Amino acid sequence: MANIPLPLYQRYYMSCNSDTAAPPPLMAAPTLHRRHCSFSSYSFSSPYNSQFLKPHLLKSPQNPTKTSMSISSSSILGVSLQNHRKISRNFAATDAGKEETDGERLEEAREAVREYLERVGVSREDASHISSNCPNYLNMLIDGVDDLDDWNSWARSSSQEITGDSLEFKKKVYQLAEQKGDNGYVFEGNIISDSDDHEVIGKNARRMMAHLSISADDEVQQTLAFFEKIQARRGGLNLLGCEHTSFRHLIESFPRLLFLPLQSRVKPIVKFLENIGVPKGCVRNILLLYPPILSYDIEKDIRPRLRSYEKIGAKDNDLGKMLVKYPWILSPSILENFEKVLDFFDEEKVPKISSSRAIKAWPHILGCSVNKLKVMVEQFCEIGITNKKLGHVIATSPQLLLRKPQEFVQVVIFFKGLGLDEEAIARTLGRCPEIFAASIDKTLEKKLEFLSNVGIPKSHLPRVIRKYPELFVCDVDRALLPR
Repeated sequence: MANIPLPLYQRYYMSCNSDTAAPPPLMAAPTLHRRHCSFSSYSFSSPYNSQFLKPHLLKSPQNPTKTSMSISSSSILGVSLQNHRKISRNFAATDAGKEETDGERLEEAREAVREYLERVGVSREDASHISSNCPNYLNMLIDGVDDLDDWNSWARSSSQEITGDSLEFKKKVYQLAEQKGDNGYVFEGNIISDSDDHEVIGKNARRMMAHLSISADDEVQQTLAFFEKIQARRGGLNLLGCEHTSFRHLIESFPRLLFLPLQSRVKPIVKFLENIGVPKGCVRNILLLYPPILSYDIEKDIRPRLRSYEKIGAKDNDLGKMLVKYPWILSPSILENFEKVLDFFDEEKVPKISSSRAIKAWPHILGCSVNKLKVMVEQFCEIGITNKKLGHVIATSPQLLLRKPQEFVQVVIFFKGLGLDEEAIARTLGRCPEIFAASIDKTLEKKLEFLSNVGIPKSHLPRVIRKYPELFVCDVDRALLPR
């Protein structure tokens, strides 16, 4: 016995219990072995695997003592292999159960998204198709619910109350889909994301809405409905560029965006816009101001529609600038009205170069009905602005065509009150038409106050205006005072 090395289980026991006088008897081996095997087989290899066993432990015993030890070692080996098979079966069962659970959760999430889309007005067939073709979006919602559950578990352990943990999984997904403020799928967090130019986007949206006076097609109507949902919130259309506000209403108005292929549809459109001169930071504005563009095919829809504007000499960079100012130039109703506007300018004998320049500078004109344009042109004609003069006014200040007739008349009355006759007013309009697009209270009155402060009497104002009408469009602080 003295020359026989200690069995492996005894050596392990003594290494873990160095202050123990002697190892326990051989009959305790199975219990200790189970203690040893409680370590994960993924941490280190078991010393009872065949590659670690001594050859003499597998041979036939030669004497009773060795027989006793060999039988004990064989028993240990049998228990180890049996436990290993049992653990392997448990891991396999756990993996299978996890896959089954994940599949059930994915199906519940898909059903929750389908119900949500139906509630916001999508047909059952379309809702089923969308919910079945947005795996990334579903996984995002599932991860969000898991994060919420983890938080609730921590909150309970900290004696904090977090509501909603008792909700069933499907209902949690539904509520998260309803309230979720990021998309993570269609726009990859880049296209719709928080920015500092909320006011710029909101201002452009308000201008687009205000100057639309033609019958809108379905795509523009959907966009208007999207704007109205944002406008109804506190903060109004300035929230349009806020990711957490716009995404929910964007999906409600354009639910099919959820299953747009990112690589083959969204990213090529973004790249195309950049290639025609749209600054990278403005691509997102275009997509928010006219979401239907994402459903367009570049070769079948976008290029042919933009090619229509070659009639006014618009090249790639011109088209990029027009899209930034007025993304609706791609809509069917605006394209149809574009032809009518060109015909109207031809009828009024406006030089083609002037009308082209006006449309490129202020494409919002294309949202105005011809009848509205006629009313403004008639106002110009009443004070003697026709033909070439009209072309100059339109080309220099095309925004005048977007004014309300009464606003233009008020400016005319303002100058009459200063002592100018209609002929002088007409010359002023022809020389500096942007004056008539200015606000009386915010701009023109301030210029009069400045002139008074520098000592110009009211009786001399008509002469000053005739000599230098541009004074009324100069900034007081940045231009007039320094000069």
